[in-house]
Amino acid sequence: QVHLVESGGGLVQAGGSLRLSCAASGRAFRNSAMGWFRQAPGKEREFVAVISWSGGTTYYPDSVKGRFTLSRDNVGNTVWLQMNSLKPEDTAVYYCAASPGTEYRGRYYYSQDFNYDYWGQGTQVTVSS
Repeated sequence: QVHLVESGGGLVQAGGSLRLSCAASGRAFRNSAMGWFRQAPGKEREFVAVISWSGGTTYYPDSVKGRFTLSRDNVGNTVWLQMNSLKPEDTAVYYCAASPGTEYRGRYYYSQDFNYDYWGQGTQVTVSS
């Protein structure tokens, strides 16, 4: 199993930056791809980024590509989502999630939230205009 706790959310002005952290416990973390999703009020959960178990592969949708960077430390059991050039439309609750397995299954697979077995409680990000 994997237990996930997000932190680092807050209020920031448009154009600013935030760094979200996801602390993981459980041996399965090191053998899991890690993803981030977000959900704004009244909207469906949206895929934000994924990183493979080794950290060698990342994928971002166009909505955040070039602004967000995902990294991980398999020794410290932590994943970071660096968010730059934030926009008001980035406002949402951000969740990290774990998808067990060391075989990278591709962009489409990891963009679907039902392919993740473990979820954190979420952290609020609010971007003011």
